[in-house]
Amino acid sequence: MSTATEQQHWPGPLSAAVARLCTGLQPQVCERTAAGFAEVLRRLSAPLQVAVAGRIKSGKSTLVNALIGRRVAPTDVGECTRLVTRFQYGTVDRVEVVFHDGAKQAVPFDSDGGIPADLGVDIDTVSHLEAYLTNAVLRDLTVIDTPGLGSLDAASVARTEELLGTRQEAADAELDPVSRNAVAGAEAVLYVVTQGVRADDEHALAAFTAATASREAGPVNAIAVLNKADTIEPGSVEGAGGDVWKAASLLAEKQAQLLKPRVADVLPVIGLLAETAESGAFTAADAEALRGLAKLDEATRETMLMSADLFTTWECDVPAGTRSRLLERMDLYGIRCALEAIDAEPDITAGALRRRLRDASGLASVLGRLDTVFRARADGIKAAAALASVTALAHASGDPGERQRVHDAIEVLLAKPEAHQLRVLEALTLVAAGAVAMPPDLTEEVMRVGSSNDVAEQLGLPGRSRQELTDYALERANWWRSFSSFGATPAQSRIAHVVHRAYFLIWQQLRSG
Repeated sequence: MSTATEQQHWPGPLSAAVARLCTGLQPQVCERTAAGFAEVLRRLSAPLQVAVAGRIKSGKSTLVNALIGRRVAPTDVGECTRLVTRFQYGTVDRVEVVFHDGAKQAVPFDSDGGIPADLGVDIDTVSHLEAYLTNAVLRDLTVIDTPGLGSLDAASVARTEELLGTRQEAADAELDPVSRNAVAGAEAVLYVVTQGVRADDEHALAAFTAATASREAGPVNAIAVLNKADTIEPGSVEGAGGDVWKAASLLAEKQAQLLKPRVADVLPVIGLLAETAESGAFTAADAEALRGLAKLDEATRETMLMSADLFTTWECDVPAGTRSRLLERMDLYGIRCALEAIDAEPDITAGALRRRLRDASGLASVLGRLDTVFRARADGIKAAAALASVTALAHASGDPGERQRVHDAIEVLLAKPEAHQLRVLEALTLVAAGAVAMPPDLTEEVMRVGSSNDVAEQLGLPGRSRQELTDYALERANWWRSFSSFGATPAQSRIAHVVHRAYFLIWQQLRSG
């Protein structure tokens, strides 16, 4: 078994260390627990799994399409939007319906290359969908599209809540193993909100469960996006100055104050515009139609852009059907952005215009945060989730001796300097979840130390000299050691010991580097 383990690909040293722990423990535990460890090993070597979650009609599937760069997830309300769909890399494009009994059935894509609206099966017998795509994005990221919270369909709500860990009562009795396996692998969450953050949004984030054990959402494994940013009325946001994007950015900052520290950030985005720009839906014919609209006199143009009805019904040389298509793919805000780009550069190419629309959608910022929060930390996120799963499996075994062996092995692993980051992630999660109350300034410091791989950012001193960083790391190590002994509660003291050692290891690294 160890040879096979060594041959597998792990995201980084932390995941490799947890994998070795699982492999070493398998002969020492019962068959059921060993099988669970085998599943942990499989997930450790798989791409990071990110669940896209949020309320119904928040635009989750549209955003999924933008992230993947293909209009494959159904966005209209239908039976497929009631199911969990996992988008992962495959050498051949295909969709499989997975039933509650574990059986699978392949279904063809529709004529537009998307998942068909009608699967041709009894939806109540379906666990979830598996979509395999030859897509570069999915080589290191599996995207899980979920039904919306707040849906009138109780079964769809149950599927989403199960994924988010918000249904605690009798969960095992209500969800079959295949369904549970389909959604339980989520290690990070991209949470989609619109203009108003509601109580159940906060509750869903607070209860988010990564892998198969209770690890709540926090700044390490959760990002939120404010979708449909173009629908925000600028006049309703103080300081926006009539600018839609400024209004969206200010509102996102306010929402971040509500949702932090459950999430690393809240970013504004226009999912529809991002989907159109990324999926190839914007064509040369669309660009020519926009050029035709740009030639209209200013008064006519402004009148048409006042409402969707006026835009599609007002008489002009561009056919109404063509305008309806533009509206469906770009909405009025996107159309206005395109027309302004053409005004500034009349000879702009269709490709350049598509890039302008992508820039206007805010997608680049979202992808950037996915890289810095998720991809760059995939090793730590996956290792922490896997370790939580190992702990849960041992506790579920019912064998005190087995539980102790697993506990002792984990303690040996965590005592190693190279694995201390897992302790830091655990401390960060406890503080972010409010399980351990800390003064605001110390909470912020714990978040900073645990939320970055860059030493200068961990210390909060970007751009400073190596000597300054070294001195500050030692100073903070000594402070946290004192705090752990004097003035801290027992729970705070445990956090303080972890942060002290993190600073001490940073100090050692800087001195020897």
